[in-house]
Amino acid sequence: MVRSMMTRRTFSSAAALGAVLLAVVGVTAPSFAETAQSTVWDGIKKDTFGGRDIADAKDMITMEAPIRAEEAALVPITIKMPAGFAEKVKSLTLVVDQNPAPVSATFTYGPAAGTGERMLALRIRMDQYSDVRAIAETTDGKLYMTSKYVKASGGCSAPANKDLEEAMKSMGKMQFKKFAGADGAASGQEAQLMIKHPNNSGMQMDQLTGLYTPARYINKIEITSGSDVIFTVQSGISISEDPNFRFTHGGKAGDTVVIKAQDSDGVAWTSQFPASQS
Repeated sequence: MVRSMMTRRTFSSAAALGAVLLAVVGVTAPSFAETAQSTVWDGIKKDTFGGRDIADAKDMITMEAPIRAEEAALVPITIKMPAGFAEKVKSLTLVVDQNPAPVSATFTYGPAAGTGERMLALRIRMDQYSDVRAIAETTDGKLYMTSKYVKASGGCSAPANKDLEEAMKSMGKMQFKKFAGADGAASGQEAQLMIKHPNNSGMQMDQLTGLYTPARYINKIEITSGSDVIFTVQSGISISEDPNFRFTHGGKAGDTVVIKAQDSDGVAWTSQFPASQS
């Protein structure tokens, strides 16, 4: 009993001394939540990128995201990369640490991605408060990362905004719009792709039956301009209902845009948008 009390006193004294030392040198001990976040990311990093080093992106990647999202099933994320760096980027991976499937999507860029500033905007689901990370891989095999902490929860299990039966009727329909850049230059063009799809996560409960709606989501997209690929996408349950991507590209203004999409049930759709109708 005496030894136990001494042990507790020794531990308490050591903890108090540690706290004093941290205060003296101006260091704050990491919180439990911060430690947990770090541990989760360590596992994701190992599974996704192996033992490769990931450098701080600094000014090479910027991410715009809400501090607290208004709707966890529709969290807006915008990623930008300056021209000098963007032209070296061959892929971009979006990770949400605390989501059931943390890797939300990987965008692999092709020749029509352009050489100017690169922008990508999309909407994601978030299950819990989490770090959201954008990791770029350059043509020389190096990795660079930026991240934002976003407060949002319940997005992966949130019920769909539309009746499932109605949503199924329009599944696979696409809209594609082009914005600036009519001169056809290799930089500055902007476009938006919208695909009708409920993107069910498998975590949503039918309020009438009490059963979970089976997972079914867009998992592959390819966008080409003329004969060149702008980018391809490998995605999962973290992309929001009715996937919506806005992005810059370097395709020629007169090129026909072809979009191919496939979902996790293996159903595929192809849409073609002539330059005059884009």
